[in-house]
Amino acid sequence: MLEITLPDGSRRQYPGPVTVAEVAESIGSGLAKAALGGKVDGQLVDTSFRIEHPAQLAIVTAKDAEGLEMIRHSTAHLLAYAVKTLFPEAQVTIGPVIDNGFYYDFSYKRPFTPDDLVAIEKQMEALAAQDEPVVRRVLPRDEAVEYFKGLGEHYKAEIIASIPSNEDVSLYREGAFEDLCRGPHVPSTGKLRHFKLMKVAGAYWRGDHRNEMLQRIYGTAWATKEELQQYLHMLEEAEKRDHRRLGRELDLFHMDETAPGLVFWHPKGWTIWQQVEQYMRAVYRDNGYHEVKGPQILDKSLWEKTGHWQNYRENMFTTESEKRDYALKPMNCPGHVLIFKQGIKSYRELPLRYGEFGACHRNEPTGGLHGIMRVRGFTQDDGHIFCTEDQIQPEVLAFTQLLQKVYADFGYSDIIYKVATRPEARIGSDESWDKAEAALIHSLEASGCAFEISPGEGAFYGPKIEYTLKDAIGRHWQCGTIQVDFSMPERLDAEYVGEDGGRHRPVMLHRAIVGSLERFIGILIEQHAGALPVWLAPLQVAVLNITDAQQDYCREIAAKLQKALPHQDLRVVTDLRNEKITYKIREHALQKLPYILVAGDKEKAAGAVAVRARGNKDLGVMSLDAFVELIARDIASKA
Repeated sequence: MLEITLPDGSRRQYPGPVTVAEVAESIGSGLAKAALGGKVDGQLVDTSFRIEHPAQLAIVTAKDAEGLEMIRHSTAHLLAYAVKTLFPEAQVTIGPVIDNGFYYDFSYKRPFTPDDLVAIEKQMEALAAQDEPVVRRVLPRDEAVEYFKGLGEHYKAEIIASIPSNEDVSLYREGAFEDLCRGPHVPSTGKLRHFKLMKVAGAYWRGDHRNEMLQRIYGTAWATKEELQQYLHMLEEAEKRDHRRLGRELDLFHMDETAPGLVFWHPKGWTIWQQVEQYMRAVYRDNGYHEVKGPQILDKSLWEKTGHWQNYRENMFTTESEKRDYALKPMNCPGHVLIFKQGIKSYRELPLRYGEFGACHRNEPTGGLHGIMRVRGFTQDDGHIFCTEDQIQPEVLAFTQLLQKVYADFGYSDIIYKVATRPEARIGSDESWDKAEAALIHSLEASGCAFEISPGEGAFYGPKIEYTLKDAIGRHWQCGTIQVDFSMPERLDAEYVGEDGGRHRPVMLHRAIVGSLERFIGILIEQHAGALPVWLAPLQVAVLNITDAQQDYCREIAAKLQKALPHQDLRVVTDLRNEKITYKIREHALQKLPYILVAGDKEKAAGAVAVRARGNKDLGVMSLDAFVELIARDIASKA
């Protein structure tokens, strides 16, 4: 008898070898119909997989993450099947799963058009409706090479030829199409129903610009119609909120080919940047940080000591002067260690907290650049805490609580917490790792935060917590982090004098809340669709006249507003153009100003203003003092 153990601990007996599909059928017809694959002793397999020894088995359905990945993987093959049906001369290459979907690269004599994508998608729907079985077979490598050469699929043959000659390869067939693949796949094309092709783009074969430019068709696939619709709606919203478009429309910033990956901030955009920086500067000041400033360019020898020159050089901008090699700093950490090392430090000074708005540069590949979200030049709210091992937990607890307050001020309350633990390749003793991981976990427990463990995803020098925001349309943005580092103080010979009079290595905590200011501002723009809260808005109030007779009155209002609040100037603009008032209101509304004040003869005579709030809300006529109270409340509440 063959014994199969199910996830709930129950056991089933079978007279002999049995497939995953047969086990599912024996449990129930509903499960058999829903089954996409199985996990046999933790390994993901097809439903046709034959179990010949006692094993643990979980049936995989569309409700499982592995099931959704199988759907997307199989839909990529369905795409290739449809392309080969409609364009037989096209050659197939690779088709992996990516976030929210898949792509497949093709070699074809002409570019695919939008009409082609529509036709391909219809063909995919037709092939799915046929519910053709997906069948696996195995061939020796050399036989598989000859097989695909015989089909004229030279790219596929090249891929297989790179596999060691002593290895067999698996092929999956659905109808008239057969493809190289490790699998697993859904049992039939009928399981693939909720997909959409998104776009076509260029991609070099094997990612090498010296090779042929292929055509990459992107698609998305989901387990249900509702999930697909939700995703497409999210994409529509994301397009409306695209920070690059809003950056142009609202005159915040631009990018230029003269400086790829670097931002040209316009006055209004720079105002936002300064608001975020000054806010974070106050956070430093109020929470025991000493703000420091390190140089931009540092000698090669320092980067050799930290390991960056050996392991990160391709991502660094380097230069030479007087026969010495230098690098623009990609991070602020080494500079902070050098500041720490100036003078003798005592245990009584720990924890010692440094913060810097340090401009960093990283030589990101051109293809990876994305507006101000992924750039080559950026500024971090970068902080480093030098402490003892016993101080790790209280410092992390305090940092998490501080981060929560900051995120709340920016309008984020939905935070995902992950603890990334020790990787296989690491430095430091197991004892120090035990202590550091426990400190991170216990600090989150003390904060009352639910968190996930990401095994093995810590840095080689220490574990870390990642803090991820969830925005208005459900997207995730990993911004904050705190990392425990045993390595850099050791590499750069940082010490403090302990209570015992001896020399000791401090632990270094790398921490950031908003991370890159550029990226965070991009996130904020998209979160609010450009309509930033009053306290962040680059222009807070526009004062408009109806006729020339109110020009002086509007200037007077603007001057009073600018100085109305005790500790900050309101950001006010006047529009005294000889244009229709409806035209001027509409123009400023499109710029997403929080408030528009209108003054005509009646308002001037009463010493008042007509107030319009963002979103075409008419708040009526009020005194200037009443409006000042209103906007002061907005700013104080971060509304």
